[in-house]
Amino acid sequence: MTGRVTAPVADGLVVVDKPGGMTSHDVVARVRRALGTRKVGHAGTLDPMATGVLVLGVNRATRLLGHLMLTEKRYDATIRLGASTTTDDAEGEVVSTAPTGHLTEEQVRDALTAFAGEIDQKPTAVSAIKVDGKRAYQRVRDGEDVDLPARRVTIHELDVTAVRGPDVDVSVRCSSGTYIRAIARDLGAALGVGGHLVALRRTAVGPFDLSVARSLEDLADDPSVLPVAEAARATFPSVDLDEEAAAHVRVGRRLDLALPGAGEHALFAPDGTFLALYEPSGAGARPVAVFVG
Repeated sequence: MTGRVTAPVADGLVVVDKPGGMTSHDVVARVRRALGTRKVGHAGTLDPMATGVLVLGVNRATRLLGHLMLTEKRYDATIRLGASTTTDDAEGEVVSTAPTGHLTEEQVRDALTAFAGEIDQKPTAVSAIKVDGKRAYQRVRDGEDVDLPARRVTIHELDVTAVRGPDVDVSVRCSSGTYIRAIARDLGAALGVGGHLVALRRTAVGPFDLSVARSLEDLADDPSVLPVAEAARATFPSVDLDEEAAAHVRVGRRLDLALPGAGEHALFAPDGTFLALYEPSGAGARPVAVFVG
């Protein structure tokens, strides 16, 4: 199999189960070859060491990605106590070590309770956050000292699934922008022994989980996408319009329409075509992004 297609690829999403050792950009390149289109982008990077759910947009669906990044995510991770690294994960150099034999499972579990709920989290210095137009990780590679300000994030659930000596297995449901590496770092600091991340698997991004994720090999054999209309219905509250309202939406007009809730809603034509994302505005609704003309 060449992994190439000659027929036009539809607008839609591809949910990939990213293997370890690949960057998110590597995955995008593979999907571009498999689908025969340059218009592929991803929503939320995964570190090379991480595996799991990576959501990609194809053609016009790439415009959905900025909106999808606002959804919550789930991870399974393993934290190793007793060592701190330059990157807060196993890919960095060890900068300090400490014995952990005195720690009890109860102490570890109690310390992790402090990370549940809304917390102020300092991102890892080697994150992709831009500082004056330059990625933080690039500044670190260039020898600069990077001290990123803390951000408010939400840890909806943090479950300890096992404590195996210095290794702590956790499952996390959190807001976008949360760094699991930072939880590992901060747990080690709270216990006074240091800590870093040794394994990370993203199990869900919004409504898309591992049950719908595909391997890159499977995608090469079957180069198909989740149609953009299905993706929009799975991700946003949906509103089906009549022909008159649909005509207004196609040209991005404000609607005299009360949406059923807050935030962005996916609007559809009578034939099921996904038209746009709209949000409440006063007594009506205004366009956020229009996908068809």
